[in-house]
Amino acid sequence: MLRGGVFPDRLKYAIINPLYKNGDTWDVTNYRPISLLTSFSKIFETIIYTRTLEHLNKYNILSSEQYGFRKGLKTDNAIYKLTTEILNSMNNKQLVAGVFCDLEKAFDCVDHDILLTKLKFYGITGKDQALYESYLSNRYIRTVIHKNDVNTVSSEWLNIRQGVPQGSVLGPLLFLIYINDLPKVLNRFSTPVIFADDTSILFSHSNINDLSRNILTTIEILNRWFRANKLSLNFNKTHCIQFKTKATISDTFTINYNNNFINNTLSTKFLGVVVDSALIWKNHIELLVKKLSKACYVIRNMKQYLSITALKAIYYSFFHSLLSYGIIFWGNSSHSSSVFLLQKKAIRAMLGYGNRVSCRNIFKELNILPFASQYIFSLLIFVLQNKHLFSSNIDSHAINTRHRQDLYLPQANLTSFQKGVYYAGIKMFNKLPIEIKNSSHNFKKFKVELRYFLNTHTFYTVEEYLNR
Repeated sequence: MLRGGVFPDRLKYAIINPLYKNGDTWDVTNYRPISLLTSFSKIFETIIYTRTLEHLNKYNILSSEQYGFRKGLKTDNAIYKLTTEILNSMNNKQLVAGVFCDLEKAFDCVDHDILLTKLKFYGITGKDQALYESYLSNRYIRTVIHKNDVNTVSSEWLNIRQGVPQGSVLGPLLFLIYINDLPKVLNRFSTPVIFADDTSILFSHSNINDLSRNILTTIEILNRWFRANKLSLNFNKTHCIQFKTKATISDTFTINYNNNFINNTLSTKFLGVVVDSALIWKNHIELLVKKLSKACYVIRNMKQYLSITALKAIYYSFFHSLLSYGIIFWGNSSHSSSVFLLQKKAIRAMLGYGNRVSCRNIFKELNILPFASQYIFSLLIFVLQNKHLFSSNIDSHAINTRHRQDLYLPQANLTSFQKGVYYAGIKMFNKLPIEIKNSSHNFKKFKVELRYFLNTHTFYTVEEYLNR
């Protein structure tokens, strides 16, 4: 069937389970439709997906500005791109702003005719295109709501003529193809950072009026592209942030496009982290502390029923997973001490110790890294996995010094730039013991040796590590 360009009709039926996101539970727009497809459907889709991705990678078709659903790329890569661009602009004494776009039901609004046209443009033709046309046509869905374990309510089967199935194997890849040309229509004054349908665009300029003008021009280009591709920009949830240091003195501006005002805000959520206008991460840490406090409560209440092994599993599931996410960005913040206090509280609760007991030996005993050590570990792992983003001293000069294999540390006077991933990552790497540096060509060995080193020393602060 697949060789003949036909996707079996029986595999095109999907049951939709509405997944609640946030907001008013009675508002339909606050639910994400997840498609439950048959296992056979996903097997066929995986075959098509593999062939299509091989074609896209072979000809380097997917945009480098797109970080979503890409092998080897994570949310950390997208957040790094965004924050590093902001810090570079501020370090160069440029005014910088970001527009964070919200698309209304982007996956559900994909036009099949436009998608098929783009597939053809990217070289997917003949029977391959016929297969995609067959896959997209004659699809049926019905919504099922589970009231409880016994009673369910379901709708009639409905034929869908647009959108890609959320929860499918092919859906994300098809959406990437659909919006792949978006970065190419933007002008040179903007820097897009895209993760699936999360579209963020950065602007920098030395003049506030030119900055405002560039933003307005780009929004007009964006809106025109969205309309042409039958997508819709939600102006109510789209907002702008002007990024500033404490020393920055500049006027604020308001973006008004066709009587649609884009709200100015001091912070926004981007891929699970709260980005604020000064990149001090105070808002993110305050939100994180609330979540970690609940995790501490769970650990404390489970202490009397579970073994240490089981408590460690709970710690990693409920506490560590929250603490480690995006830590390379906010872990060096002056506000992060409150997170470390909660980590020590959780560690003491696991062994039933009081608040005055020192935790250094407990961390070693449990083989858990203290907060600062976890930050250093995560940061250095990111550096090693993305070494192409950094240059070494040997790339800057030909002199054969003992530090030639160290990473090149640029000049920086801005404190927020020095605390950023790029600058801090270089400092942490250069301070590593020489034997760990020499193992950096072997990722697995580097990771094991680094963790052993950090666990042995149990650094409580970054300064302890740098001044050891």
